[in-house]
Amino acid sequence: MKVLVLYGGNSTEHEVSVHSAQTVCRILSAQPEKYTVYPVFISKQGYWILQEKCGPQTGTDVAVTPVLCPQATLQSLDGDFSVKIDVVFPVLHGSNGEDGTIQGFLETLKLPYVGCGILASAMGMDKEITKHLAQKAGVPIVPYQKISAFAPYDKAALEKWGQEQGYPLFVKPVRLGSSVGVRKVHRVEELHEAISYALTFDTDVLVEKGIDHAREVFCGVFGENDTLKVSACGELSQTSGEFFDYTAKYVVVGGCNMHIPAQLPAQTAENMRRDTALIFRALQGSGLARADFLVGADGSYYFSEINTLPGMSETSLWPQLFEACGESYPQLLDELIELALRVYKRKHALVSSHV
Repeated sequence: MKVLVLYGGNSTEHEVSVHSAQTVCRILSAQPEKYTVYPVFISKQGYWILQEKCGPQTGTDVAVTPVLCPQATLQSLDGDFSVKIDVVFPVLHGSNGEDGTIQGFLETLKLPYVGCGILASAMGMDKEITKHLAQKAGVPIVPYQKISAFAPYDKAALEKWGQEQGYPLFVKPVRLGSSVGVRKVHRVEELHEAISYALTFDTDVLVEKGIDHAREVFCGVFGENDTLKVSACGELSQTSGEFFDYTAKYVVVGGCNMHIPAQLPAQTAENMRRDTALIFRALQGSGLARADFLVGADGSYYFSEINTLPGMSETSLWPQLFEACGESYPQLLDELIELALRVYKRKHALVSSHV
């Protein structure tokens, strides 16, 4: 099976994507009887580069372009190389990869691909939409206010709301991941500068009531509809910084530690696993995702966000959550590819003309 692995991209999570894809490529390439892997790096300018080995750009990389024709899916710009791909494995985090854009492009190319479809990807990327879906499903969320770059906001009213909720508050871009653009606001004097900072990354931001020193708990999900598998709950404990920002997650060695299973009452853990499945189904998700929760000092928990293309390296949360439940990473990748092919076959069996 010819597998096209896509990574990099025009995103603030570009480097995280490359790191994830290196693991996916290595595991798939270790099964040559099953897969031939084509690693394609997407530059921040949007150019597609076929590599011999997944990683940063090198002098041996070949510039390629996706095509829609019976004989090929991918061809080099000089015409010396072409290949017909069987399935695409996007390992693209954040904007232009996790938000439905690449999914729509792959649909246009009539290619099966791993992960959620256009609608689920777009909704899952938008923190406010997922909060609405969570609320409708009966899952608790923290109070928040939304600020848009396209409309002035009442600063005095927001300050009053913040005082009522109590500090700290968290300000975050609506459609980004990996804690990019997130600020913890300790007092009202920091609030508007944090909003301005977040608006440099996205046109909309959320101001959320802070659960100070909250425990961060995660659940992985895999599959679709009634065949969903939900992992055990895992918990991150930080060893640096005030919260799990980008630096703690990816820059500082040992900036956080993972504990699986999370030390939670059995019923709380079961409720989180149930809510993970509820939210994924509400999104009409298929493939994989990771739901993130905040746990307060009183034991109450709140849904934070869902990632429909979570980190995929061995040290990332999603594979660790399932490996702790006895699922091998190679088998998980096999099943994701098999599911992608089933979804594609089902979708393309639908009638596309009434004439």
